[in-house]
Amino acid sequence: MVARMAALPPVALYVHWPFCVTKCPYCDFNSHVRESVDQAAWRDALLADLAFEAARLPGRQLASIFFGGGTPSLMPPETVAAIIAAAQRHWPPTDDLEITLEANPSSVEAGRFAGFAAAGVNRLSLGVQALDDAALKLLGRPHDLAAALAALDVAQSTFGRVSFDLIYDRPGMTREAWAAELTRALGFGTTHLSLYQLTIEPGTRFAALFARGELLMPDEDTSADLFAITQEMMAAAGLPAYEISNHAAPGRESRHNLTYWRYGDYAGIGPGAHGRRAGVATLRRKKPEAWLAGVREAGHGMESETALTATERATEALVMGLRLAEGLDAARFAVRTGTALADAVDMAAAYRLADQGLLAVSDAGIRLTRAGWPLANAVLAQIAR
Repeated sequence: MVARMAALPPVALYVHWPFCVTKCPYCDFNSHVRESVDQAAWRDALLADLAFEAARLPGRQLASIFFGGGTPSLMPPETVAAIIAAAQRHWPPTDDLEITLEANPSSVEAGRFAGFAAAGVNRLSLGVQALDDAALKLLGRPHDLAAALAALDVAQSTFGRVSFDLIYDRPGMTREAWAAELTRALGFGTTHLSLYQLTIEPGTRFAALFARGELLMPDEDTSADLFAITQEMMAAAGLPAYEISNHAAPGRESRHNLTYWRYGDYAGIGPGAHGRRAGVATLRRKKPEAWLAGVREAGHGMESETALTATERATEALVMGLRLAEGLDAARFAVRTGTALADAVDMAAAYRLADQGLLAVSDAGIRLTRAGWPLANAVLAQIAR
C-alpha cells in the first residue's frame, strides 16, 4: 500500500456547502437561501457522500481540503471537524495538508473562526469583495466595510494563512479609484489575494439589469487598464499573479486550486460539486434537496459519472493550465491526459502567437506571456485543436 501511494499523486477534496444568507446579484454559483437547515442531517449526508467517493479513489494520500460554497462559514465547526477527520481516515494526509474554508466577513461568522481553526482549518479565504461601503451595497453583500475589516483582523490572528477576495472592474470604477483600493488592500499584509474582474453571468440579477441598460460597465479600454494596473501593482508588492486572477507571495499559492489548474485528481462532494478522478468526470445533484434525497436513497448524491476521452481530457487540461503563470508543462500534460501537448495544440498557430509576443513556446511547454494574459480566451481559441 505504501508503494502504491508513493506511485500515485495525492488527491484534493472539495466540499460544497450550498447555503447563503442572501443571493448576491452577480453570483451564478450553486448557492441557495433557506430559512433553516437540518445540520445533523447535512453532516451525516456529507460524510456518506465522502465515503462513497473515497471508495473510488483508493490508495491515495490527501493533499488538500477546500470548503466552498455557498457560504461554508455558516457550517457548525463540529461538522467541519467531522469531515476533516473522516477525510484523513479515508486518505492518509500529506505532511503539509492544506485545509481552506471560505468565509463571509460578518461578525457572526467571525465568531466561528476559532472553532474552525480548532477543527483543523489552516487557511481562510475571506469574501471581502470591496473596500467601499457603496460598492458593497451595489454588489449585494450582507456586510459593510467595518465588519469586513474586523473579520479580517480576527482571521489574521487566528489562521496561519489568510486570503481575501476583491471584485474590481465594477460599474463606474476609475483607474485611480482601483489603484487606491488595491494600495489599501496590500497594506493589510495578507500573502494571497484573489482579484476578479466583474463579469455579467447569464441568469443573474446583474444580467437582467445590464440587459435593461440599468447597469453600466466600464468600457474595454478601462477594463484593460484596470487589469494592467492589477498585475503591475501586485508584482511590485511581491505578490505576482500565479494564475490570471490569483496573486501570492512565493510559497503561499493555493495548493488546492493548483490541483485544478494542473489537472490533478480531486473528489467533489456536496450539491453540484464537480470532481475528476482517473479520467472520470463526476457531478453531484445540484439542488440541495435533490442531493440530500439521493444520499438518503443511494448513499451518495451523484448525478453522473462520465468517462472522458483523451481529447476531452486534453482540452480540459489546456483550458485550465493556460491560466497559470507557469503555463502547461509538456511532461505533466502527457501523463495526466494521455495526449502529447504538441498533439493537443495547433503548433503552427502557437508559433504565430509566439512571434506576436502572446505565447512562450518550448519543448518543455507553453505559457501565456504577460501581454497574452488579457487575451487568454482568444489565444485558447486559436491554439486548441
